[in-house]
Order: sequence, then C-alpha cells, then structure tokens
Amino acid sequence: MRGEDSKQEAMFSYLSPEQRVPAEHPLRPIRTMVDTVLEEMSPRLARLYSDVGRPSIAPERLLRALLLEIFYSVRSERLLMEQLDYNLLFRWFVGLAMDEKVWDHSVFSQNRQRLLNEEIAEAFFQRVLGLAKPYLSDEHFTVDGTLIEAWASHKSFRRKDDGAGPSAGNRQRDFHGEKRSNKTHQSTTDPDARLYKKSTGSEAKLAYLGHLLTENRHGLVVKTKVTLATGTAEREAAWRMIKTKAGPRRITLGGDKNFDTRDLVAKLRKIGVTPHVAQNLTRRGGSAIDARTTRHPGYAASQQKRKRIEQSFGWMKIIGLLKKVKLRGREKVGWLFRFVGAAYNLYRLSRLPAEATA
Repeated sequence: MRGEDSKQEAMFSYLSPEQRVPAEHPLRPIRTMVDTVLEEMSPRLARLYSDVGRPSIAPERLLRALLLEIFYSVRSERLLMEQLDYNLLFRWFVGLAMDEKVWDHSVFSQNRQRLLNEEIAEAFFQRVLGLAKPYLSDEHFTVDGTLIEAWASHKSFRRKDDGAGPSAGNRQRDFHGEKRSNKTHQSTTDPDARLYKKSTGSEAKLAYLGHLLTENRHGLVVKTKVTLATGTAEREAAWRMIKTKAGPRRITLGGDKNFDTRDLVAKLRKIGVTPHVAQNLTRRGGSAIDARTTRHPGYAASQQKRKRIEQSFGWMKIIGLLKKVKLRGREKVGWLFRFVGAAYNLYRLSRLPAEATA
C-alpha cells in the first residue's frame, strides 16, 4: 500500500539530540575527550571573563564549534552558524538544545577573538597530548615543515618606502618585471607574510612556514610552530622543538634532506639526539650523515616512518583548511596551526583503539 505524502506545519519530537546520534558515530569518542579537556581548562577559561555584564558565548561551546569547523572543513563561520541551525549532529556536539537559538556569525567571530591567543591553544594542545600519553613514543621523532599560503595577494606586496596604505594593494598594478624581495618589499595586507617558494622551479607565494614534530609510534603531533618563511627556518624550528625533548637518554630525529647540514647534525649529537635525516649526497662536501648512523636498522626504520608526518600535513591542510590560511599575522596563524594540530590528534586518538584491534 502506498503511503501518503502528508505535510506537517509543526513537529513534536520526544527524542533528544543525544538519542539521535548513533552510538558508533565517530564524533562520540571525540566529544568525550573534548569534554575531559575542557573541564580541566575551565579555571583558565574563567579568568578570561568578567564577573559582571551580559553573558557571552560559553568558551566550551565556542571551542567545540571551532573543532566542528575543522573536522567538516566548513569554509566560513557564516556557514558554520547555518549548519548549527538545522544540523542535529552539530547541535549535539556543541551542546545546544533542539530549540536553542543559534548565534549570529558576527557575534561568534567577536567572541572567538577572545580565545585567539597562543596560551589557550597551547593549553588545549597539551591537554590533548596528556590523553595521548599511553600512545606516545618518547624516543623516536620526526620533524618537517610545510608552506602555509597567507591571506594576501601579490598586488599587496609593495615597496616598503612606497607610502601607500593597506587599500593600495587592491588597485590594479603591473608588477611584472619588477625585482621584488623581502628586504625591500612588504605586504600591506599581512606584513608578517614573506615571499617564498618551497622548492626550485615552483612559484613564489606570500606565505608562512608551519613546522611539526611528531612521534614515530603512531604519528601523533607533539610540537607545532609557525615561523616567518626563510631559507633556514625549518632547521631553526627543528632545533628549538627537539631540544625540549632531549634528556639523559639518547633519542632519534628523522627528517628530509633539508636537515642534512653539518651545523645542525653537530648540534643534535651534542645534546644526545641521533640525527636520522635523509642523506643529501648531491651537496658540495657530501652528507653530514655517514655509515656510523646509516648502518643501524633504526636509521632505515626512521626513514620509513617519516611518511607519517606528511600524512599529518595533508590532513591539516586539506581537512583543516590550512592550505591557505584565513587569518593574518604570525600570532593568529600560529594559534590556528596549533589548534588544528590538536584536532588532528583527537581524530587519530579516536581511531587508534579500532586500529589496535583490527
């Protein structure tokens, strides 16, 4: 018998969002971990707000909403608010009741500014790492860097002595044939961005460099850093990140050919870090890594594990929308990079128990 296509003007539901989300949904373990982290952070978050005045968006809800923006690659906060209005899964994850009013996107953005600092991002990141402690290796690590395209166009890259304001970058201007460098030019849109190309033959872009330090057991991110885009930034960031892990016991650090320099290799060995970086045999003077290191099976294992850091970068840039960052300024980009790194760890942690039993 054919059913009727009846239309209702009103709907009454006796099921809460909690009941509607399947027990096996992948967001469930993530929500549990996020609630644990935010409960620990509650005293720190409370210090950001006054005891008087109108209540703002709860920081716990705001951070959960930002995580959804990352997990589902929502390209703007306007679209995120639209999804929160009718998506029951999103409402459940953030903690909104079915009939609760959703915030205006501009109000949400203004409240987000309060949390846009590296202190909050670092606190969230470190507490996620605390949950990941049983899965972390404390002996074997990998380091690498990636290009993060800035939210600025080539037209905004003008001479520092030009005297034009930020709006001048929007005017049509022919810069072809003009010799431009970071010493003489600067972006009027994002002054911290630098003109940089990652490899020979690729086009130069206004960008930052994002750096990760991952452990080799499960590929979880243990350190993040955003720097200005320079030719030595990757090695300098690698040194700053790994020296915090050095101790009485010798550890290893994997990396690509860019880290095969005599200066970095000597500094690593001095603090008890064995450099398992790829040999750059095409460089004048040869590789700084010799058979004393390459003959051991651990060197080959580190090179094999090195691909995991590329998977981290791929997830953060494609899913986490960091291929071209929407924020401006190194501090804000650093906040977002660290927060997306924490989101990646949450995603990996939610899958690790299933992978262990597969």
